[in-house]
Amino acid sequence: MKIVAIVNLLLVTLIWGLTFPIQKMVLVDISPFAYNAIRFWIATVLSFFVFGKGNKYGLILGVVLGISYAAQTWGLTLTTSSKSGFITAFYIVLIPIFSYFIEKEKPTKVQIFSFLIAMIGEYLLSGGIDSINFGDILTFFCAILYALHVVLVTEFSKKSPEKDLLTSQFLMVALLNSLFGLNQSWKIDVKIFSVALFTAIFATIYALIAQAKYQKVVGSNTSALIFVGEPVFATIFSIILLSERLDMLQIFGVVLTMFALILSIIPEKYFRNFFRHVEK
Repeated sequence: MKIVAIVNLLLVTLIWGLTFPIQKMVLVDISPFAYNAIRFWIATVLSFFVFGKGNKYGLILGVVLGISYAAQTWGLTLTTSSKSGFITAFYIVLIPIFSYFIEKEKPTKVQIFSFLIAMIGEYLLSGGIDSINFGDILTFFCAILYALHVVLVTEFSKKSPEKDLLTSQFLMVALLNSLFGLNQSWKIDVKIFSVALFTAIFATIYALIAQAKYQKVVGSNTSALIFVGEPVFATIFSIILLSERLDMLQIFGVVLTMFALILSIIPEKYFRNFFRHVEK
């Protein structure tokens, strides 16, 4: 079951990485708030007909996720995409804090080491930051809320069937983004709708089902370390689809990040056996 959980969470991470370049290709013609609203309205409608109306836990998750998306989108208009990516990645090291207080889950020594390696890798991959502005603060607020969302998904999925966390959550995100995007461009064409449909089905519905079903199997901390692969996959797909290029430091950042991800999915017993052997 744990292997199945890891594979599904890795697939979610890969899909999230793919969304970066394909959404970038359509966001030049539509407001990010409007796009998010369309994506989550599609997810809401599909989820309602397949899984039902949802429950209060989904509403709470939707408020947290919706405000997180809004903070990131607003922040992105005031800072660079590289800084936004790195600061958002701080949710990885914030998850163990929320996990400790909400779930009483303590990170292992290997996980702590992996978190540190992952953040160094993310920093190099993003190109680093040289100053702080209001957009960066908004993005950090997004990271806090997203870390809280990951841990709450794990916690609420122990109290509620996975399917009941979906529709009401998507509805809240759709409503919030519709509100924030009222006075912005809502131009929709076939390409925009197609990307919104793809992300609604795979990066939203499937991803949240997988999170709710499998995060509680591996724990929030391991899930966080699996999710560090998201910017790596985003970079790979951006190279393929957008012809982006990396310098040597960024490539080293990719290597460090993937090393942290690999450490996170190696069973703890192998580390214990290794250290016992070293002590002998």
